Amino acid sequence: MIRTKTAIVVGAGAAVEIELLGQREMLNRIAQGYDFQRLGTELQSREMQDFDTLFSKVKGKNAELRDAAMRIRAGSRLSSSMHALLQQHGEDKHVLAAGKLALAYYTLRAEEHSPMGAEPRDPGDMPLRGTENWLYELSRMVVDGVTRAKAEQCFEHLHIVNFNADRSIEHYMPWALHLGFGMSLTEAQAICAEKLRVVHPYGRAGKLAWQAGDEAVAGWGEVELKNLLKQAEGIRTASEFLADRHMRAALYGGLANARRLVFLGFDFNALDTALLFDERLTQSPDALLSIPVGAGHHKESISRVLKSVGGIQAESVVALHDGRVWQMLRDHALFLES
Repeated sequence: MIRTKTAIVVGAGAAVEIELLGQREMLNRIAQGYDFQRLGTELQSREMQDFDTLFSKVKGKNAELRDAAMRIRAGSRLSSSMHALLQQHGEDKHVLAAGKLALAYYTLRAEEHSPMGAEPRDPGDMPLRGTENWLYELSRMVVDGVTRAKAEQCFEHLHIVNFNADRSIEHYMPWALHLGFGMSLTEAQAICAEKLRVVHPYGRAGKLAWQAGDEAVAGWGEVELKNLLKQAEGIRTASEFLADRHMRAALYGGLANARRLVFLGFDFNALDTALLFDERLTQSPDALLSIPVGAGHHKESISRVLKSVGGIQAESVVALHDGRVWQMLRDHALFLES
């Protein structure tokens, strides 16, 4: 069990480790899907056809959305992520609509094709098989050493900020409680619905059926075009997040109270970092960082950003790990559970 107030920040690098999409790959996929010049030719893709169908469902806006899609495709060459591109076009409602639709679509497609299934392949297993993944390491820490009678306290000291739009944590965690405590999946989902705190600054591609809220429901990896326009309404831009007082309070309240701050695959790009530390931390929590594989040359810059933007001093950095997220969690499990 995590016994000290801990905030976990999940970035695109963590998504890549479980075979979902990183920010650059997401942007490239969207640019390819919006290549409407190939529509109707031998080179057209399923994605192009799907977007053509979706745009035609928006009465009187087909042409505007197509033009917006082409602007997204052109702008993708100079943007680091889809979220950065949407900030650049923040006053263009058609670009925002086409961008959010594409983010929801490709997030659900990535879930559909990921190794994590809607249910475990075998009884007594997890929906993502194996133990060499960060979802397993995180869930193991959550349930380890907790009695069945106190299962509702598993998440008491845990606050999660997920910069990805997928629902991998929310989908995986009830199965961990189900297997860890021998409770029914329905009971585990009810506990997660009430106690598991996951803030998605950029929104999510719909909610899972057991989750509370007014968002459209999207089953894990279910891509149904008839529902996608509603599901895309759950995606937010950085500006929309910052204008939402409730969401800001949910994110920054958890960070301000954290004595430990754990970064999983977070690359410290300018937009996400500015959003995360819009309110500078004053308590200088212990920090553990797992940065994306291959980003080790940024270690000094990241340390400076943590200090100047986040208020986290160099002596508070317990680990700066250039490698797999699950390995960092495994190697520091004793510290994180203490």
